[in-house]
Amino acid sequence: MKKFIETLKNCWKIEDLRQRLLITLLFTAIYRFGSFVVLPGINPGMLQKLQSQTSGGLMSLLDMFSGGAFSNASIFALGIMPYISASIVMQLLAVAVPYFQKMQREGESGRKKINWYTRILTVIILVFQAPSYLINLRMQAGQALASGISWSVFMIPATIILAAGSMFILWLGERITDKGVGNGISLIIAIGIIARLPQAFVQEVGSRFTAISGGGLVMFIVEILILYVVVCLSILLVQGTRKIPVQYAKRLVGNKQFGGARQYIPLKLFAANVMPIIFAQALMFIPLAVVQYQSENASWLVQNLMNTRSLLYNVIYVILVIAFTYFYTAITLNPTQMAEDMKRNNGFIPGIKPGKDTAEYIDTIMSRITLPGSLLIAFVAIMPALTSFLNVQQEFSQFFGGTSLLILVGVVIDTLQQVESHLLMRHYDGLLNSGHTRQGAVSAY
Repeated sequence: MKKFIETLKNCWKIEDLRQRLLITLLFTAIYRFGSFVVLPGINPGMLQKLQSQTSGGLMSLLDMFSGGAFSNASIFALGIMPYISASIVMQLLAVAVPYFQKMQREGESGRKKINWYTRILTVIILVFQAPSYLINLRMQAGQALASGISWSVFMIPATIILAAGSMFILWLGERITDKGVGNGISLIIAIGIIARLPQAFVQEVGSRFTAISGGGLVMFIVEILILYVVVCLSILLVQGTRKIPVQYAKRLVGNKQFGGARQYIPLKLFAANVMPIIFAQALMFIPLAVVQYQSENASWLVQNLMNTRSLLYNVIYVILVIAFTYFYTAITLNPTQMAEDMKRNNGFIPGIKPGKDTAEYIDTIMSRITLPGSLLIAFVAIMPALTSFLNVQQEFSQFFGGTSLLILVGVVIDTLQQVESHLLMRHYDGLLNSGHTRQGAVSAY
């Protein structure tokens, strides 16, 4: 504890780091304040049905990622998710479309062009999502609109406000990245998720000492232990690993010497990181668009697809996570390119011919080591549903895995990395003696 306090004092002594931390706190405070600013003309006291709608299922995930702004009918109700959806689309285009592939290879200028296209696509998505949100708001809380204002007149300015609010959040995220500490976009999502934690924790503690869940203190301790294990797994997933199974590692060694050290092929057990869960979760939101938020009138199939604890939802979710793990690993690690690089540097795998045979061998090894990684990612993804067997309240269960926990872990590690780099640069001790924050963690998004 004494060392931790001393580290905080060192953070405050470094002027540049102190300014970055204060700027980060300021911008996150602005974001949290905006999530409670209700759309003009809406009575916040008449939103009980909307808040009830977002208490479970996929709607609760949307509300969590927006930091509660969705259920508050806030000007930030759409959050940062439209930008993330646009970014995912652009990543896929960069793999499949030659024009965007060429742009990606242009370095900084290409990155700026891709960012510009991503913003344009974000605005296009907002043009469709904002009216959809307002239609749902009218169905769930039609009486919340002030008297004398018709919904037909209200829709146009409200759409502009929602779109502008989402783009303002994007601007805040970019300013945090440039002037603050950590990845701004990921940090904003994490702040929204953390905002739900105190209430969910209090509800879970209360439920354990009532007839609703039961179990008392013993079951609550069991919950915390399970949560600790899942957090450790999430840290492993976010950070990845620099080692592959020993039986493969012994053969995957090039004969070329570089600086007196042999070079291993850079295969990782979790090469895809958290992206498969993000991709799969994005697809699982499709039923919401199909029924236009009218879950009570939806068919049995759609209702199960919108219930995050249903068997059908989780089976499809697991299949998508595994499929996207293989897909994302394939596009990030190209066996043919790796084989060509080895051949160019006079490297080889003992017993394997250079060229095509090497590429096929690497592809086989990638498939074998990706399978356990994909299964572990899928397990973490469905942990919130598995906790239902322990009668964990749904709001608290969202912190046991899935996208939310991985985002939180990724953001914390990425932020600690940046803070520690400032401390070490000024010859102060880092945040952790173990150096875990220096292993190349990847931001949640």
